[in-house]
Formats: sequence, C-alpha cells, structure tokens
Amino acid sequence: MEIRTANSPRKEEIEVVAYLRSPVAIRERCGQLFTMAVEGRSRHFSCDLRRLGSVTDYVTEVMRQQYPDLQIPFHSRWRHFEAGGVPRNTKLDELLTGLTPLEKATAQFDLAIVSVLLDAGAGDRWCYYERDTGLSFQRSEGLAVASFQMFCQGAFSSNQKHATQVDAQRLHGFTEQELAEGLQVNSENSLVGMTGRLKLLQKLGQVLLCSPEMFGEKNPRPGNLVSYLLNQSRNNQLAAATVFSAVLAGLSDIWCGRIEVAGVNLGDVWFHPDVKSDHLVPFHKLSQWLTYSLLEPLQELGLEITGLDVLTGLAEYRNGGLCLDLGLLSAKSPEILHSSHSVGSEIIVEWRALTLILLDHIAAQVREKLGMSIEDLPLVKILQGGTWIAGRKIAGELRAGGIPPIQIESDGTVF
Repeated sequence: MEIRTANSPRKEEIEVVAYLRSPVAIRERCGQLFTMAVEGRSRHFSCDLRRLGSVTDYVTEVMRQQYPDLQIPFHSRWRHFEAGGVPRNTKLDELLTGLTPLEKATAQFDLAIVSVLLDAGAGDRWCYYERDTGLSFQRSEGLAVASFQMFCQGAFSSNQKHATQVDAQRLHGFTEQELAEGLQVNSENSLVGMTGRLKLLQKLGQVLLCSPEMFGEKNPRPGNLVSYLLNQSRNNQLAAATVFSAVLAGLSDIWCGRIEVAGVNLGDVWFHPDVKSDHLVPFHKLSQWLTYSLLEPLQELGLEITGLDVLTGLAEYRNGGLCLDLGLLSAKSPEILHSSHSVGSEIIVEWRALTLILLDHIAAQVREKLGMSIEDLPLVKILQGGTWIAGRKIAGELRAGGIPPIQIESDGTVF
C-alpha cells in the first residue's frame, strides 16, 4: 500500500515520514484510540481505568520478586541471552577477548541486531534445545538462545577467521534450510513466520550495502552502526531518540509489503479508520526493542544515554495481555478472544495502541508507589522488571502454555 498525495511537494512527504517515525507520533496516534476507548466510543474494547491501581500493585509485586533491591536493568535482548540462569554474555566476552572496545561493541551490535530481527513471535509449538546445557527454551528466550548460538558458531559470518560477526555477504545468501537448521525447525518442531524471518535476514544484507555511511564500505556489517552513532554523540552523551532514528533510517527497507509514503517503507505502521488525518498508527515495536538492546554496548563504551523516556513502551502481546488479563481492557465481543486476527486488523492495531498508552499510565503509578523518579526508574526498566514479566506470569496462570488472550496470525516480522 502506498500513500501519496497528488502534486504534494517532496518536503511535505519527508515531513510526514519523519513524523510517523517519531515517538511523538506513536503516542499521539495511539492516544486518539485510547481516548475513544476511555469514552466508550471504541467498537472493540472497553477501558476501565479504575483497575489501574490493582494492575500497578500486581506489576510492583512482580518487580519486587524479580529485583528485590529494585536495581533493574534495561528491557533488552541481553536479558534473554541469560535465559535459564546461564551466563552466556560472559561466554561472549570470552569469545571477543583481544578485540578493542570499539570492535567488541561492533560485534555486540551485530549479535543484538540479527537476534532482535529474528525475535518475532514463535508460536506455542516451537522450542529450542541447547546442547551445551541440556536446557530447552520457547518463545522469545528460545529465539534468543538459538540466535546467540548461531552467532557464536559463525552462522552469520562469511569469514570463518572472524566468526563472531554478521556481514552482508553471508546474510544475502542465507537459505531457509540454513535458518531451519540453526533454529532446529522441522515438521515436528514448527516455527511460525519462517519465510518472513528469512526475508528479513536477506533484506538486511541488501540494506547494509545501500548505506555505506552507516554500515561500512566493504562487506558491511550492521555493527558498524556503532561508529556512526559515536559520531552523533556530543560531550560523551547520546540521546536514545538518536539511536532510534538511526535504526529506523538504516533498517526501514528490510520490512516487506508495508505502507509506504513517497516510496519510503514505514515499517511497523498500520491503518485504522478512526485515527484522524491519514488514518496511520505507528508502533515501531521491533525497532524500539532493538534500540533498547543497543544502549548497553554504547554505555560500555562510556557514553551517557539521555532521554530514555522519550521512547515508548512496546506494543506487543505480553504487555497487551497484561492489560486484558487484569481487566484494564476488555473485549466487547467474545469473537475477539475466540478467533485469530491478522497483525494489520483493526482489532490488533487498536489493542496495541491501547496497550502502549496504558504502559505510560502504569509506569507513572509504579514510580509513585515506589517513591522513585523517572530518572531512577525509566520506562525501559519498568518494562523489564514489571510489565513484560507480569504479562507472561498472568498468562501462565490463566491459560495452558501461557498463550496470549488474543491470538495473532504472525508473519514473523512484528511480534
């Protein structure tokens, strides 16, 4: 789908793209649907803000259980690499011994980027068996461990003398059989969205070649984004929004078959008829998840990350499930809960929008309850310590396999 106004000047189109890629647009557009739901004008969901206090209590309790000292790390891919209590990040440090700090950060970016792009929902049938530990993992942790092991084994590198890297040449030639072997996918261990994941890897390889200023000239790597961002820093500070903008600008063309404005692929942006202006609702879930996952390597290089709460929460099924399962949201029709829906459906777009705004409300009340400031407890830590884990916890208590309350037809590129 391409949206283009006849005779509209290029400047206006550039401004539309820039706006739809901004956290301001995410909150404003999602806020329109939130206001409708609170006022009872949504066709699909009711929103009961009287439940906000009990949801806050639940999230806070989970946070205290997980992190009794409230020293909560960022919600990022690095947490998933430690699944099962295994210190895989220490293993990675050992593999990267001898590299300069910049080279190490570049390798960390390589791993985080390819792992996050493979992190769309796995479904409830797939699991990954880690031979090194004898442990099995499902869903996001399983995809994290699988991609971690693939990276360490050189699956994404075209140069086995430098196995711990991701490069364009290797990605461009990646096959579905190679991806299936790495993720242990077969007829008895099916993974939803395999084709979508493969296309993302292959498109990533193509995109790297198109932006040498970001990813390097010769056999470019996604990790070279580190050097680009270092050049964007000032006085040893880097805004989180700058990292987010770089991710969107550098990687937007990997998304297949999405809405375009003037030939620019918008990525995780969807249509909803009740949203004013152009009816478009941006989320950029994977891009923000990736942004959060790139901040720690930058901090290790000595950069101070500023403006963390400019970014938004993540509009995905764990956070959204929390809101439904604890009564903040309720579906107006039983069919919503008893049938599956495409990612671009009006129902899923609305659910995600309501979730994103409710995360801001939950975060504000959690800070108030704990007597902590936004600097001490930014949203990225509340996502990690509370809402995401709480969403999975309540799902596990209510439904076999911990499946989300609403079933989504995933294409392997969004959730």
